[in-house]
Amino acid sequence: MKIKWKSIGIKELAAIVSDKLTESGIDAILVGGACVSIYTKNKYLSSDLDFVSSTSIKEISPVLLKLGFERKSSRHFERKDCPFYIEFVPPPAALGSEPVVETNVLKTRLGDIILLTPTDSVKDRLAAYYHWTDPQALEQALLIARSQKINLQEVKRWSEKEGQKGKYNFFLKAMKRSK
Repeated sequence: MKIKWKSIGIKELAAIVSDKLTESGIDAILVGGACVSIYTKNKYLSSDLDFVSSTSIKEISPVLLKLGFERKSSRHFERKDCPFYIEFVPPPAALGSEPVVETNVLKTRLGDIILLTPTDSVKDRLAAYYHWTDPQALEQALLIARSQKINLQEVKRWSEKEGQKGKYNFFLKAMKRSK
């Protein structure tokens, strides 16, 4: 199959990269803004794909090089003709103070994407809103919550554990206003 790198979508790229990593025995979870893009059908479009893997970058690099991605910094890979770059954020995969315990597998024609669940993706975005008062992250959490089925009780439990009951209530009110 010929890949049209200049016009590739973020979901397609995530599938190709996830599939190649898995084929090479490398476990990696897609996190961050790319999950928002996938779960909202690009209502928000990330410019990068963030993966978390406990595998060393030294072992990951050859896999990405086979796809034409060159290492540009310690954890950052680019391909000249691709609109997205790939980054490996340090492990472990966590949502605030809690580790990620469940992932979602999205099956595509180009391969399986291992990524945060929609609920955990909301928590990931809310963590940025809670801890850095990032309004864009709040909007991303709302976009996912409007587009996907999420477990609000779990988001509430986690938010309270993070000491963010007030900001969670603001998120909940914003979500209800938008329905």
